[in-house]
Amino acid sequence: MQVTTYWMEQAWLGANVEPGVALDVSPDGRIAAVRTGVEAPPPGAVALRGLTLPGLANAHSHAFHRALRSTVQVGSGTFWTWREVMYQVAAKLDPDTYHALARAVYAEMALAGITAVGEFHYVHHAPDGTPYDDPNAMGEALIAAARDAGLRITLLDTAYLSSGFGAAPDSHQLRFSDGTAEAWAERAAALKGGDGVRIGAAIHSVRAVPAGQLGTVAAWARERDVPLHVHLSEQTAENDACRAAHGCTPARLLSDHGVLGPRTTGVHNTHLTAGDIALIGDSGTGTCMCPTTERDLADGIGPAADLQRRGSTLCLGTDSHAVIDLLEEARAMELDERLRTRRRGHWTAAALLRAATADGHAAIGWDDAGVLEEGALADFTTIGLDSVRTVGALPRLAAETAVFAATAADVRHTVVGGRHVVRDGSHALIPDVPSALASAIGALRE
Repeated sequence: MQVTTYWMEQAWLGANVEPGVALDVSPDGRIAAVRTGVEAPPPGAVALRGLTLPGLANAHSHAFHRALRSTVQVGSGTFWTWREVMYQVAAKLDPDTYHALARAVYAEMALAGITAVGEFHYVHHAPDGTPYDDPNAMGEALIAAARDAGLRITLLDTAYLSSGFGAAPDSHQLRFSDGTAEAWAERAAALKGGDGVRIGAAIHSVRAVPAGQLGTVAAWARERDVPLHVHLSEQTAENDACRAAHGCTPARLLSDHGVLGPRTTGVHNTHLTAGDIALIGDSGTGTCMCPTTERDLADGIGPAADLQRRGSTLCLGTDSHAVIDLLEEARAMELDERLRTRRRGHWTAAALLRAATADGHAAIGWDDAGVLEEGALADFTTIGLDSVRTVGALPRLAAETAVFAATAADVRHTVVGGRHVVRDGSHALIPDVPSALASAIGALRE
């Protein structure tokens, strides 16, 4: 097999944008060489017009939430009323319908320039809590869906054992629970990674995993050196309930049970005390911000800048898929901080792109992706600079244009492992993604 060469009109190489970059991809799907100052496409090269970035990493996804888009925008309410609608959709999933939906959702992600997804997966069993013949049938459906759509996936298999601080799961949550953390660990251990697939762990939240069982999940992840994610302080009600049950904040509870650390990522990290920020930052625990979901659910604006200053690495996720657009997530993190502080310029475009690329990949266990460097996985995406949103920008400000003006609709190409998954705005593996989405979502509404 031969080396494939991609010529990039402009490429973001981590610190700056370079014009005329030729990138060679070896047959194993890794970058063999990066050559700058190449003014025209070499013979036989694939030309990518626009700004090419490393592939975007969606570090927090619940694929089935995509079926909620628009239906949850009727009337008023809170996160907790939204959750009731979410439960109704979760109840209708089985391995076949979940595969069809996730396949279409992951294809939508590829169209948005996402090359790897961290799937926070907790819909494990049949609606009454009975395991499927294959106890991991739902997780395997998600893995197959990502492969079908051409994405890398980290399946963050999630422990979800309680309706709140030791209380039994309610009827909606029976299919989420393995009963105990030990039973969760036994089931999760049967999941296997492979080409384009990695297995990680998640604690749904401090309310959903009893304190005495947090350490079991943390130890499972630590023994395997895999990512561990946890929803953390997304809601003030959760913080109040944790204090009532344990006399401390969720972050302190997680710290006391060995959950925090460099391979752990707290998702949302919204309602934190100064002490919480210190615990997270000093332990090297990462933070995954999901601004479009956090604003959609009226959760609040998390202290991302304070967390980063204390030592917490930032990444981004689309979570509930109110929209699937990592550029919007990056932009929103900066703009939300502007609203909170009434000051501009908390992160440069380069810093926001790093959160969306290298740091996002690292958070879900793909440390060898997210950069355009020799030896890295050949995953990248090209943003058009000729749309009504992006045209007219100065070439030296292409990164700023991508972050602060472009949207997912401006993605022209997505390449994963050297394979062209999205070409000229069309998905190569799933030609009609809107129809696939309509069919999969429609099946859940019947």
